[in-house]
Amino acid sequence: MGSADSKLNFRKAVIQLTTKTQPVEATDDAFWDQFWADTATSVQDVFALVPAAEIRAVREESPSNLATLCYKAVEKLVQGAESGCHLEKEKQIVLNCSRLLTRVLPYIFEDPDWRGFFWSTVPGAGRGGGEDDDENARPLAESLLLAIADLLFCPDFTVQSHRRSTVDSAEDVHSLDSCEYIWEAGVGFAHSPQPNYIHDVNRMELLKLLLTCFSEAMYLPPAPDSGSTNPWVQFFCSSENRHTLPLFTSLLNTVCAYDPVGYGIPYNHLLFSDYREPLVEEAAQVLIVTLDHDSTTSTSPTVDGTTTGTAMDDADPPGPENLFVNYLSRIHREEDFQFILKGIARLLSNPLLQTYLPNSTKKIQFHQELLVLFWKLCDFNKKFLFFVLKSSDVLDILVPILYFLNDARADQSRVGLMHIGVFILLLLSGERNFGVRLNKPYSVRVPMDIPVFTGTHADLLIVVFHKIITSGHQRLQPLFDCLLTIVVNVSPYLKSLSMVAANKLLHLLEAFSTTWFLFSAAQNHHLVFFLLEVFNNIIQYQFDGNSNLVYAIIRKRSVFHQLANLPTDLPAIHKALQRRRRAPEPLSRTGSQEGASMEGSRPAAPAEPGTLKTSLVATPGIDKLTEKSQVSEDGTLRSLEPVPQQGSADGSPTVEEPSQARREQRRLSNASASGQWSPTSEWVLSWKSKLPLQTIMRLLQVLVPQVEKICIDKGLTDESEILRFLQHGTLVGLLPVPHPILIRKYQANSGTAMWFRTYMWGVIYLRNVDPPIWYDTDVKLFEIQRV
Repeated sequence: MGSADSKLNFRKAVIQLTTKTQPVEATDDAFWDQFWADTATSVQDVFALVPAAEIRAVREESPSNLATLCYKAVEKLVQGAESGCHLEKEKQIVLNCSRLLTRVLPYIFEDPDWRGFFWSTVPGAGRGGGEDDDENARPLAESLLLAIADLLFCPDFTVQSHRRSTVDSAEDVHSLDSCEYIWEAGVGFAHSPQPNYIHDVNRMELLKLLLTCFSEAMYLPPAPDSGSTNPWVQFFCSSENRHTLPLFTSLLNTVCAYDPVGYGIPYNHLLFSDYREPLVEEAAQVLIVTLDHDSTTSTSPTVDGTTTGTAMDDADPPGPENLFVNYLSRIHREEDFQFILKGIARLLSNPLLQTYLPNSTKKIQFHQELLVLFWKLCDFNKKFLFFVLKSSDVLDILVPILYFLNDARADQSRVGLMHIGVFILLLLSGERNFGVRLNKPYSVRVPMDIPVFTGTHADLLIVVFHKIITSGHQRLQPLFDCLLTIVVNVSPYLKSLSMVAANKLLHLLEAFSTTWFLFSAAQNHHLVFFLLEVFNNIIQYQFDGNSNLVYAIIRKRSVFHQLANLPTDLPAIHKALQRRRRAPEPLSRTGSQEGASMEGSRPAAPAEPGTLKTSLVATPGIDKLTEKSQVSEDGTLRSLEPVPQQGSADGSPTVEEPSQARREQRRLSNASASGQWSPTSEWVLSWKSKLPLQTIMRLLQVLVPQVEKICIDKGLTDESEILRFLQHGTLVGLLPVPHPILIRKYQANSGTAMWFRTYMWGVIYLRNVDPPIWYDTDVKLFEIQRV
């Protein structure tokens, strides 16, 4: 039968279904088989031939027929899984049913009355098929998920058969050990199967259906208590599914082993189309959804210890019930970590390769999914996080993240990408090793729209952060606290900043310490505190190599004197705010010597008008996102929470209980009836007195006269001579006693768990356009907006 006939027959069946007002019996195979038995329709055809309006019409007007359609399609998948799909015809039926379910499921999820449908049991669908079997019947959702899992390890359909001769009876599906059929070498599996285009395509179709099953989460509004687990994911990742281990490793290895370059030969991807990428993308999406697990609320019931292969650490104590999270958290072998890290770094760097040799490699589009996966790995597996920071390999993750942050800074539709990038760097910056690694010289010359500099990875980070703050769009302001917290966390370990980076830090201080900026919002002064903390850390702990920064501080000394003499009387405060109404942009590039951008770089562009984006929930403030720890003499961290602090010794803003802080804020500022915040003298005094200026003032007191003397004596206007003097200068014994180093470490909380959920599903929604699985359905987790 030709493809056109096949489509026509399928369309006729759909029309019959939508026009029938009477229920069609489930036993009427002649009717139901038209949907899957005789047709060969691609998933794109199914989407075109089953319009949304018709699915909704059947749902409203003949619900029993929609129910039967779903039930029969699941039944066919279960039969296919039981039989092992040996015949071409059986394979075709399985694919047709999975395409049809992918099309219909979102319309079941969008209607609250239907939400329980897949979790109800269907009479006569018991395990044994006998009459008395109803009480142990499985809900439809469970039958569907188990069938998909079985079908993903089905010899000659989704995996290579191990049987050599055709005489042998086909492998028995029930005795098959799916651990021998893992899709790709890597974690816990050494054998790399021969690539097979057909198997990849079939896996992809089934993973698409699986992702659609999981997507019920999109139809529930974001709940403040993100403890609500997704029942589809919960069941699929439980011990009820005997394939969890091989499937987890198959997905992880498929993603991490993927090399879009085409076996290291430039331009190779132009010769043969890469059928692996769609599978890798689908695998990455399924993987991050199965790992959507709020670690703050997790209880840890026992896990059957017998399932652990050697690749997984023996659980002690037992891990979470979600076995995917459990396995992820227990990977522990160095070579497995190396494989994962190298794979993710290779894929994240892919868009950067583009810029050296345009079109030489296939450009991948799933970097956001990879960043979520990397986040999950670091969050759930501390051994992995330490492995990442143990060598300079962490820089292979850092550079692509900085590239994405810089590239997306002007684009409203990529706010989510900006957040995940910054969150990852915040997580890494809580570990001393990250700061130490940043001292490695930066020699890779990825064309980026930033000033040219010679220096280390720390310089790169500061220059990019400065660019985001001064020339990103307005919606990024909530991230400023995070960006500067990262710089504070690494500052005690930075051996030598370049002149470019030193000037950028002082330009930020200059911009943030103007009176109108300080007085125009209740939180703005925190940014000045963070920057002063950076300078204090470097002066106290890394003075010797940092003559560039010391010189920049001396040159901009007026900024520090202005801060020390900040006006606190009301007339002066009002005058400063008047000035603001005339100065439109909060941060300008003026005063920052921009310098030419790197050769070959393109400026960061705003989103094209009309670009779709999904809304995100607000992220918690930096005081909720992080926990303060103090670095002891021996380098260990001591938590400083939740002892109430009366202004810490170094004068940095203290994190009080939110309600107490808010009461204090209200007392010190008169919030007017309109809710418009306005500063008072008491409020300014309350934090001005805590500005940690002592160390810097002492430094200026000692060095400025000496520098001025050199200039007069030698009639100097030349920087190099002064820098040489500062390099050999010392302040030993002249500075106040060094303050303890404070690190603000990321801490998991339900607010970020909810943010990750909305971000991840938003990415998946927007990236699945062919076919457009969720477009124009009534999703509730986020809003779809146009830029």
